[in-house]
Amino acid sequence: MYEVEKSIGFLLSKAYQRSWGLLREEIEPYDLTPPQFALLAFLWQQDGLTQVEISEKAQVDRSTVGGLIDRLEKSGLLERRHHPQDRRAYKIYLTEQGKNLENPLSDCAKRSLATFTKRLSEEEVAELRRVLEILREDRGIYEFPSC
Repeated sequence: MYEVEKSIGFLLSKAYQRSWGLLREEIEPYDLTPPQFALLAFLWQQDGLTQVEISEKAQVDRSTVGGLIDRLEKSGLLERRHHPQDRRAYKIYLTEQGKNLENPLSDCAKRSLATFTKRLSEEEVAELRRVLEILREDRGIYEFPSC
C-alpha cells in the first residue's frame, strides 16, 4: 500500500504550505502575499530586472509574474521603465517605498523561518537547504506532468 502521508511529494507540499502560511502571517500588516514578497526580494538583490528575468529566477510563468508586477506597481512599490535596448520590454525597478520595505520585510522572513525551523539544529537547517537546492537543480519553469 502506498503511504501518501510519508511520500516526499506530500511532505514537501505540506512543508511549503506551512512555511508560506507563517510568512503570510508575518507580512500581513504590509498587505502583501508571499509571492509578492518574493518578487520584491529578487529586486532587492538586483534592481532593474526584466519580467522575463524575474520569471526565470522565480521559476514562475511570465503571466503570473506580470500580475504580481501589476499589483505591486498599483501599491506604489515598484515601477516599469522602458528597456533601453528592447522597445518591447520593460525593466522593473523598486520605488523608494519598495526599497524602504527591505529591512522590515526581511525581518519578517527571518522570524517566519525561525518559527518554521525551530525544532531543527543549525546543521539540520543547512542540510535541508542543501538537499532542497539539489532538488531544485533543474531551474526551468515548472509545468504539470501528465500522468
